[in-house]
Amino acid sequence: VQLQASGGGLVQTGGSLRLSCSASGPPHKIYHMGWFRQAPGKERDHVAAIRWNSGTTNYANAVKGRFTISRDYAKNTMFLQMTALSAEDTAVYYCAADGDFLPPGRRPKLSEYDNWGQGTQVTVSS
Repeated sequence: VQLQASGGGLVQTGGSLRLSCSASGPPHKIYHMGWFRQAPGKERDHVAAIRWNSGTTNYANAVKGRFTISRDYAKNTMFLQMTALSAEDTAVYYCAADGDFLPPGRRPKLSEYDNWGQGTQVTVSS
């Protein structure tokens, strides 16, 4: 599975951005997709995840109520709508896909994701 992330850019505090991640390549099975972000000098952190078939979502506390993860099942594309952005959201955002089944309520850990996109920079200026 090849993942292509897009939609990053420069935005002012309080602004919005929409990230996209498209999956392509040989026939594949996706159980979860997720967004992570990594700020300079920091670890890569979970932002949001979505169970591919059901659409069940999971968010990091830092983005709850501001970010919305969604997917277009037919187009194998995932989105991250980000609103009320602040400087703390500045990071490289990565999308990832996991092809292993997990029981309901369990989302993949960072290390369990099989495929990663190249990352897209999000910069929030004050």
